[in-house]
Amino acid sequence: MPKKPIENKESAESQAHIQDLQRRAEAFVSDKLSFFESEELPQALREYVLTYEEAEINTSFDLLVQGGVALPAPEKLDDMQLTAKLWEVIHGLALLRTFLYNTNHLSDRELYEELWHEELLVENPDMPDDENSVCHIDLVGSGSKEDSELYLRYYADEEDRSEWAKDWPNDIIPAHETPPYDRDQYLPTRNQY
Repeated sequence: MPKKPIENKESAESQAHIQDLQRRAEAFVSDKLSFFESEELPQALREYVLTYEEAEINTSFDLLVQGGVALPAPEKLDDMQLTAKLWEVIHGLALLRTFLYNTNHLSDRELYEELWHEELLVENPDMPDDENSVCHIDLVGSGSKEDSELYLRYYADEEDRSEWAKDWPNDIIPAHETPPYDRDQYLPTRNQY
């Protein structure tokens, strides 16, 4: 006579827990899909959301390398090589429809290091080319206290500074300074690509 398997209490509890999680996930997705499938959401937006959700995740670093741009570590480049490489990266990013802003407070080396160590490694969905879609990398746009101070010091005009003072009266607004570098006016823009 075959032996009846002994039922493991932990296994049964685990299965029940898994089934409960699956049921809750299906309910959650169902709620989201009802909005997603509603007439309120334009078809083009629905298609974009689906494309976004199904896109492979990639980094600008990987896309540049795949496009033939070598990205040596900053310490391997002398100043002349680094400046040339920085501009190659800037134009390579523009071809990927990624544009830089507010870079004049950084030297070429500091900007390349920031791109190489941080910004180019941000993961994003690899979306199909679209003339209306762009990615913006604002070098003072993180919202951190340091970036806010840099923005106010170097980039904010008088109207922005006045609005800031009104909205955040306890913040100290630094005196305006001319940024130490003059690169932003030469950066590629979306209208050029």
